[in-house]
Amino acid sequence: MPDLIAPGLDVLFCGINPSLRSAETGQHFARPGNRFWPALHLAGLTPRRLTPAEGPELLRHGLGVTNVVDRPTRTAAELDPAELRAGAEALEALVARYRPRVLAVLGVTAWRQAFDRPRATLGRQPERVGGVTTWVAPNPSGLNAHHQLPDLARLYRELRDAPLSDTGTIR
Repeated sequence: MPDLIAPGLDVLFCGINPSLRSAETGQHFARPGNRFWPALHLAGLTPRRLTPAEGPELLRHGLGVTNVVDRPTRTAAELDPAELRAGAEALEALVARYRPRVLAVLGVTAWRQAFDRPRATLGRQPERVGGVTTWVAPNPSGLNAHHQLPDLARLYRELRDAPLSDTGTIR
């Protein structure tokens, strides 16, 4: 899966890994039922609901997408801890290179495993990845029953509206 990334983005969203459908289409969050695209719009991060095929449009809105692990799977549970830790190291280097204002990791369980933070919760994290402010938000997969679309939109809106130290807010 190619990253959707450019220097100086407002937010770089980081999924856990591509679904089989995303790998097949070359589009991030392409699996039917994934709530990433509608949540972005409902949170006010995009002016309309984009489709997976319109992913490159995110860059025009200061947003990008990458993954912790590049290997596609049916479910993220198929990844082993070593893959997640190796992905975390690669993500740190990517973020340091491109310097988004915020890194938003989508999946608290993956964050806990990849970055060895077993008690981490959702929201802004005390540590910075690649030198940038880091948030953890729920995985938008339709397989994640813990958070529904209104929850995702609210949490993405909180990320959008949160003060970023001396640089103001994202929007």
